[in-house]
Amino acid sequence: MNNGFDNENFQNNTEGTESLNSVPLSVNENNSVNNENVQPTQTVVDNSQVDPGVLAAQKIQENIQNIVNEATQNIANSQQEQVRVVKTDEGSKDGQNKCPKCGATEITLNVANGKLRCGFCRHEFEPEKVEGMEEDISKLSGMVMGSGASNIAADVSEVMTFKCSSCGAEVVVDTKSSMNARCHWCRSILSVNQQIPNGAVPDVVLPFSVKKQEAQACIETFVGKRKFFANPKFKAEFTTNNIMGVYFPYMVIDMNTHANLYGQGEHLVRRYTVKHGDRTETYYDADLYEVGREFDLTINGLTVESSLDKLNTKDKSKTTNIINAIMPFDIENSVKYNANYLAGFTSEKRDTNIDDLKPLVQTQAKDIARNSANETIKYYDRGVKWEREVMDIKGEQWKAAYLPVWLYSYQEKKGDKSLLHYVAVNARTKETMGSVPIHMPKLLIVSAIIELIGLILMLFVLPNENWRYLCLTFGVIYYCVMYARYRNAGARNTYEKETKRNMTDVKALDNFIRHEYRLDNSRMSGANNNSVNGSTVEKSLLEKIKQQ
Repeated sequence: MNNGFDNENFQNNTEGTESLNSVPLSVNENNSVNNENVQPTQTVVDNSQVDPGVLAAQKIQENIQNIVNEATQNIANSQQEQVRVVKTDEGSKDGQNKCPKCGATEITLNVANGKLRCGFCRHEFEPEKVEGMEEDISKLSGMVMGSGASNIAADVSEVMTFKCSSCGAEVVVDTKSSMNARCHWCRSILSVNQQIPNGAVPDVVLPFSVKKQEAQACIETFVGKRKFFANPKFKAEFTTNNIMGVYFPYMVIDMNTHANLYGQGEHLVRRYTVKHGDRTETYYDADLYEVGREFDLTINGLTVESSLDKLNTKDKSKTTNIINAIMPFDIENSVKYNANYLAGFTSEKRDTNIDDLKPLVQTQAKDIARNSANETIKYYDRGVKWEREVMDIKGEQWKAAYLPVWLYSYQEKKGDKSLLHYVAVNARTKETMGSVPIHMPKLLIVSAIIELIGLILMLFVLPNENWRYLCLTFGVIYYCVMYARYRNAGARNTYEKETKRNMTDVKALDNFIRHEYRLDNSRMSGANNNSVNGSTVEKSLLEKIKQQ
């Protein structure tokens, strides 16, 4: 018996592949699955002869074992693949970068068009692209990495010394804070362009395209909307003249994967209320299904911080989650690294390796797969509880990158403690997020007044309404909303939705198990199809990276 989706509405878009048990879904050119009007077919079971729950459990165990065996073999095969390192600094030279027209070394970024420009003759350089990386992610196999993403060597000095080719003087560059230095004798500029194993030279850089004045306007608008409850000292000291343009270090990952999700889902049949004396209870009837989804998934440009400090978004002393929240960036417009892009800006070098970040990246890739599968399970309006999630990574590609951010910071003192507030602007998209110090006495007084108004409403205006007690929550709700609006402690990059991906060869399993009655939850118990597990880095992982 066919337990899949209706063949009349769905056509297989893949040749030569087998489904889990039923009919593959069709995927349109926008990579979304059209299944809104299709319902799984119910399997008729004679309860007098066999327990459908037992049959379903046996079927689940068999399918799970098949999935695990296949994934284990694929992982074992992929581990035998050799790592291919692409030398992304080919042709780069340390020292003086001279203008080919006039020979000057005063070369900086023209933010208006993203090109490097000579400060004397105004000649502009066409951006270079990194060559040798795989562009078709669906063809990725094994491990590919840019040479700028190589492991950091602990014994490599952060200080580089060059001899000026113009006058012969020795010039020192501290790569911890800058990749350029000016010769103190002839005033020529010397740059670090060749990769050194200390994390300072990435594979690619995404140039600033938002001018300082534009970033100042974004920050002033953001803070201006939050001045009523802002700390008085902060309001008196606030100025955007001291904002900094910073290149932060990231890892950019492309992945070619195959995902297998297996579990159970519920579809709402009826919602009704039952009276118990003066009380009414809401109940739900639902159909329970065995659910499976299998598909190929390419992930393009998954971006994670490669600075240990910025990875720790739960740090109580600073609001680092703000910087995470302004992603994503238009990674596809990155260019080959050249230290002249950093002139006039500051940079922070990478201090983590690929192996440090792999657990986080794999968790986030599963989140993306789970979110992608949601397009195919809209019928299960009470949710799906995935019991097994297996992702086979057929190929992955890593690049180290510098990405641009305009950053405002303010140190708030709280007795012997302090909190560093950030307001950050994505220097490509103008996406802005921030944390503003709150004047707590003022917020508490206003919240108390609103709470008092709620009490008056409950006692004198709505004395006979069943929901009158909700008025007592007005002040608390107002306080929580305002605090969240100013602090933005939960702001983050929604990578599971915003990362570019392409889902193909989708196959579905949908088997009816049984009817369920008088459920007291509006959502399936244990449903996890909307869960996100990689939004924060586990404390144990941070500690492990620090010790290495």
